[in-house]
Amino acid sequence: MKGAKSSVLGFITRHVLIALAIGSLGGMLFMVFLIEFDHYTSTNAFCTTCHSMTYADESLRQTVHHDSASGVRASCGDCHVSEGLFAATWDHAMGARDLFKQLFGPDYDDPVINALHLPDAAFRARAWFRARDSATCKRCHVQEAILGKRVDTAAIHREETDGKSCIDCHYNLVHRKVPDESTFKREAWNRMVEEEHGLEPGTAAALLSGRE
Repeated sequence: MKGAKSSVLGFITRHVLIALAIGSLGGMLFMVFLIEFDHYTSTNAFCTTCHSMTYADESLRQTVHHDSASGVRASCGDCHVSEGLFAATWDHAMGARDLFKQLFGPDYDDPVINALHLPDAAFRARAWFRARDSATCKRCHVQEAILGKRVDTAAIHREETDGKSCIDCHYNLVHRKVPDESTFKREAWNRMVEEEHGLEPGTAAALLSGRE
């Protein structure tokens, strides 16, 4: 027994202790970096450094999620980044795909291109919320406490939400309205964008196919 103890103590040399101390310090610094990285990259200021995201920010500013009677203001990260350091870091890593598309894909800074691709972005975002049971919504909203202005709002949230997630009903609250994927019609959306921007019929389809 004494021999085993001596063997362990002999292994813990000054170099091992220094290595453990450096490793622990490095681990703590890395965690601090992740916390600060998550905080900074979840802000509206960071998200809107890409001009294409200013369109989403403009629509947000027109809703109660930006200007509420209580003074609570939701940021991009509050809704679109998962809670928890590692989950948030994973979301940011996956967000790099959007950055890649921004740099090498269509010109999302162009308001026409942005509007044409908006439905696809909306459908992906709704799927993300649904896969997480709208967890980021529930950071602020307690379902049992939702009273609403209509007399039946509380009853609806209490009795008719089994098997549903927040996003199943509340999917056009913050950004430009996009129909549910089950009823979305690409041709109708293209016509709307063409009329909105004074484009010739067929221009939207050509832009989407890369012919323009």
